[in-house]
Amino acid sequence: MRRHYFFLALMLIASLGVKAQSAREIADNMIPGINLGNTLEACNCSWLSNKLDYETGWQPTKTTQKIIDYYKQLGFKSVRIPVAWYAHTGSNYTIDSAWMNRVKQIVDYCINDGLYVVLNDHWDSGWVENSFDDTSEENVAEKSAIMKRLWTQIANRFKYYDEHLIFAGLNEPNSDNATKVAALIKYEQAFIDAVRATGGNNTTRVLAVQGPNTDIDRTCDLYDIGLLNDPAEDALLLEVHFYGPYNFAQMTKDEDWGKMAYYWGNGNHMRTSTHNATWGEEEWVEGQFAKMKKFKDNGIPVIIGEYGAEWREMPAGESQIKHDASVELWYKIVTESAIKNGCVPMAWDINSARTIVNRANLSINCQPAYDGIMAGVKSAEAEATDVRSIENAHRSPSGTKYNLTGIRVNDCYHGIVIQNGVKNYIP
Repeated sequence: MRRHYFFLALMLIASLGVKAQSAREIADNMIPGINLGNTLEACNCSWLSNKLDYETGWQPTKTTQKIIDYYKQLGFKSVRIPVAWYAHTGSNYTIDSAWMNRVKQIVDYCINDGLYVVLNDHWDSGWVENSFDDTSEENVAEKSAIMKRLWTQIANRFKYYDEHLIFAGLNEPNSDNATKVAALIKYEQAFIDAVRATGGNNTTRVLAVQGPNTDIDRTCDLYDIGLLNDPAEDALLLEVHFYGPYNFAQMTKDEDWGKMAYYWGNGNHMRTSTHNATWGEEEWVEGQFAKMKKFKDNGIPVIIGEYGAEWREMPAGESQIKHDASVELWYKIVTESAIKNGCVPMAWDINSARTIVNRANLSINCQPAYDGIMAGVKSAEAEATDVRSIENAHRSPSGTKYNLTGIRVNDCYHGIVIQNGVKNYIP
């Protein structure tokens, strides 16, 4: 026991002696990211008697260190872990200790590999995300109190983890007008206050707050992150999601008002098909992400906490080759556009139908999606001019390195750096 307290004391002393990395510095090191989706956020699984089994309620594979190792092997630098907490509480909203331990174990898998983790409170039975139709003072106060209760417990459990762990207060808050966004700001303030009050590394930990519906347009039109009061400096990330255009990215059957788009992007349309995209192609996607650049310019990095597009097996008469090319191009353009405008892309992945990574056999399930992500990363990094690739450049020559925004980076950084007045690419 004495050893345990001595170790904690050393961790605290060390944390006080090192200046915390800013949200901007951390965001630069998180690209690209992937979601451990349909896993720890599974809830309402009434057919399972043990809530620890909810981990496999929406997908079939129990998370292991080998799965996280495989993410790292594939080139991902961060993992977003959606979690249900409210669904695992008892009296006074106390989180079940066995559930907390399992979440911690999976977080540790990622930390062991040097990956960044975004740990959130996901849909979680809709306890807060679906509460915005009632913005009465009483309801908002009640939900804010629950928010503080949950995040105080979570933050205390992880208070001595370093900057590789990021907390995200919500997922997709259903707030589509000014009144609902005002309630959202109160919930996010309750989240920030709860985490900061726990002390330790949580006083400076980077936190992610969500724009209304995590929608780009609503976030740009309705949301003012400046209304949040955070005592930590440069420690907030803004989160939005992207699944557009709907006909291509999410639609799963034809409707009276429109058809699925099998084919997307320049050169991928089929002259004989009625399932070509009719809007929302490259220029539109690039324009959506250009809107987010204003946050980066104002010192607020953005994470695209989820993005994804349907991959389909083509029916007779359609082209699988053209569809695969469309999926690959969509992921490339979205990934590249996000990075160019100061956003961290984190692909949505659920380990079931149409998943990117098959966790059970540690393989790529959707090669077009994976290839598109990595092509987008490479394209965004290489766009800067006068770049030369140097193998193991982090070992030589000596000299401080900076990223393209002028922020000093450490030896673990991958991408374009400026060192001794020269731009280098560290693979």
